[in-house]
Amino acid sequence: MSSILNADHTHPLEGGASYSFTHRLVRLTWNIVWLLAASWTPPILHPWRRVLLRLFGAKISPTANIYGSAKVWFPGNLVVEEHACIGPRSTVYSMALITLKPYALVSQGAHLCAGTHDIEDPYFQLYARPISVGSRAWIAAEAFVGPGVTVGEGAVLGARAVTFRDLDTWTIYAGNPAKALKSRNIRPAA
Repeated sequence: MSSILNADHTHPLEGGASYSFTHRLVRLTWNIVWLLAASWTPPILHPWRRVLLRLFGAKISPTANIYGSAKVWFPGNLVVEEHACIGPRSTVYSMALITLKPYALVSQGAHLCAGTHDIEDPYFQLYARPISVGSRAWIAAEAFVGPGVTVGEGAVLGARAVTFRDLDTWTIYAGNPAKALKSRNIRPAA
């Protein structure tokens, strides 16, 4: 029975890898390149960081902004659309696709986590689910977005808030777990 289970599962609890050697090598190379060529760069060098992310498979708009201190786990699972921003010290744990729609903002220290483990599986298997941050949505400072979450257009996840559930459009959320506080209403431009 044990050999059958070994054929179907990796064994993370026993030191087994969740990803292929090639995938791990690409991520290692990516981390070294980002550390040496981007992590220390000033904010004005957004174009350079976009180039590096694209070289490793990310789909990045020419107007997107990614800060050097941001950490992207795997660029091949990242889409950042027009004028979207990944702020300083943010973590983009892109084990599955993470998409930022136009004008989406991920503030400093925020964490987008597309992967987790099955805590009821005897092998503690890894699984990943995509995250989508809608147009004009804001993930505020040090907030956490869990696997499989869709943040609706214009939604706000307040500072240090935590969500593992979808957020409705144009709604402001706060707390752990995040709860809806009120609608977000945009004033007319002056």
